[in-house]
This record gives sequence, structure tokens and C-alpha cells, in this order.
Amino acid sequence: MAPGRARFLDAGPGAQYLKAMALRTIITAPDLRLKQISMPVDGPVTDAHRALMDDMLETMYAAPGIGLAAIQVGEPVRIIVMDIAKDENAKEPRFFVNPEILWASEETAPYEEGCLSVPEIYDQVERPARVKLRYRNYHGETVEEEAEGLYAVCIQHEMDHLEGVLFIDHLSRLKRENAIRKLKKARKEAAL
Repeated sequence: MAPGRARFLDAGPGAQYLKAMALRTIITAPDLRLKQISMPVDGPVTDAHRALMDDMLETMYAAPGIGLAAIQVGEPVRIIVMDIAKDENAKEPRFFVNPEILWASEETAPYEEGCLSVPEIYDQVERPARVKLRYRNYHGETVEEEAEGLYAVCIQHEMDHLEGVLFIDHLSRLKRENAIRKLKKARKEAAL
């Protein structure tokens, strides 16, 4: 479908109007916008928020990735999209507006993380193994649930973005400096 076109789902009464989604540019470190603290979404979840979430989801899938915070596409609002489905053909997109962690386990677990804003860099990060979170979903409904495993890792990673924290900020100073050096070198080589 061409950009700017619209399509209808369920052509019957009450048909849903859907705008075409758009790929957004993912900001990469060391861009200072990634250090910005994102603002809460005040009021209801609107069509504009849903359009942003749709764009973010399409951008995340195209990257490819499993999670994306709005700040990573230059929007400093507390919105996250995620899909950690194991089967690429059975997508399970999730949407988080104003997510907050209500509880985190004392037990931690290491996980090798990567980030669309820190391309080609991967390292172990230790995070709480389980968390309980509250957020509003795509339709603005409040949800409370517990997360563990990859879900817990991914939601914590993406929520860090909302606070201006990258996963490399959890690494030792030496590892973080090496990661930034690699990113700068790759950026210079790409510019040639």
C-alpha cells in the first residue's frame, strides 16, 4: 500500500479506519536524545498515540527487533512496543503506555542484551528475574501483570529508555567506552 493511503478493515457497519503505517528512523548512540527522560502520556490514549505505536511496531519489525521505546524514534513520550513471540509467523504485538514497575524480585538473572539504538553491540546485563508492572494498552485499558524470563528482561530494557538509560550504561566503564568507540567507528565508516 502506498504511503498516505488508507484502508478499511471489516467493511460492514462500524468499519475501522486505519492509516498506512510508516517506518521511522531509529536514533543510535551516542545521540543525546537517547539520554532524555520521556514524558508521561496525559489523558486518554488517542488515535495519534495509536498511530505512533503502529509506526513504532512496523519500524521494530523492519529493524528487526523485539522491543522499541518511543524515544528511539525521536518521540519523548512513555510508550513502548514489543513482540517477543518465538514464531516469526505468529506475531504477538504488545503496547505499553506509561508503564511502571510496581514490584521487582530480589532474585536476578543475567541475559545477553542488544539494542536497536546500539547496533552490533551485545553484552550480559543482570536484572530482576521477575517484575510486576502496570500500564495502559493500545485501547487505553489499565493492565497489571507479572513478567518473567525474556518478557521481564525486555520490558525493563525498554523502560530504561524512558529514563534515558541504555543497556550499555549497566556495563563496566571500560565495556561501555569500548561500545561507544565501536559505534563511532561504524558511523564514520558508514559516512565514507
